[in-house]
Amino acid sequence: MSAARGLAAAAGEWAASLAHQRRLSPHTLRAYAATLDRFDSFLMAHVGGAVSLAHLETLRPADIRSYLTFRRAEGLGNASLARELSALRTFIRWARQTQALKSEALAGVKSPKLARRVPRPLAAPDAHALIDVVADTEQPDWVRLRNTAVLLLLWGAGLRISEALSLTGADLPLGEVLTITGKRGKTRQVPLLPIVREAVTAYLAALPFTTTRESPLFRGTRGGPLDAGIIRSAMQAARPALGLPPTATPHALRHSFATHLLAAGADLRSLQDLLGHASLSSTQIYTAVDSGMLLDAYRGAHPRA
Repeated sequence: MSAARGLAAAAGEWAASLAHQRRLSPHTLRAYAATLDRFDSFLMAHVGGAVSLAHLETLRPADIRSYLTFRRAEGLGNASLARELSALRTFIRWARQTQALKSEALAGVKSPKLARRVPRPLAAPDAHALIDVVADTEQPDWVRLRNTAVLLLLWGAGLRISEALSLTGADLPLGEVLTITGKRGKTRQVPLLPIVREAVTAYLAALPFTTTRESPLFRGTRGGPLDAGIIRSAMQAARPALGLPPTATPHALRHSFATHLLAAGADLRSLQDLLGHASLSSTQIYTAVDSGMLLDAYRGAHPRA
């Protein structure tokens, strides 16, 4: 590819390679593509016209820092800035490997420091109560059973909401172990508790649509794939009755799965496999959560606390 080729055209080819080779999520792909589009517009304002790959070879670290400063002025926080920088790094690395691009623009440019966010799981009684409230809403039986089955997959098997909603008829019948394809195409084996299998079976028995190997397991009211926003809304509607905070989301049930297993004696390596984390450091954050929960329990129960 010629270095004179437009940056926008090269970015399109790069995005296609990310989708097919790295299997990034659609959300990440959209975010990365939007970053390159904004970066292209930023550079166009400086060069006074279309930007080519050749222009990238003339950039210095100060130019990248100027872009990040520009984005911060638009209201971006450290997490969003780090994502923007990650997109630029990924693109320039791809351009080096496939387009013979020679650029040192990112040399010495450090990512903004991010505060380590501690997950906010639900206590077991709250998780139980939340699922019960969602199951007791005034909706058709199959809808209530569907919502219950989805939430139990999150809490009882540690699935991400996207993983639960990506299940199809090909995953049936559910056995004691379910094969899940998670982020970047990584597969893992997840044990299924009887209560989870029973909830899915009850939902399927009431489902008014035919389930085939190709059809989504969880359906919307019109028969199409269930949108994750429906499950989020169901939990949001149930929170006030239990006095739960806004952090009681579908993903909080996955956090609850992890912290409850850790409290029961599960080791970090096993938990890493169950959650599908690529790095153990992603799993280790739950040790801080578990320690905090133990300290709260101690303070609340010890007579001298």
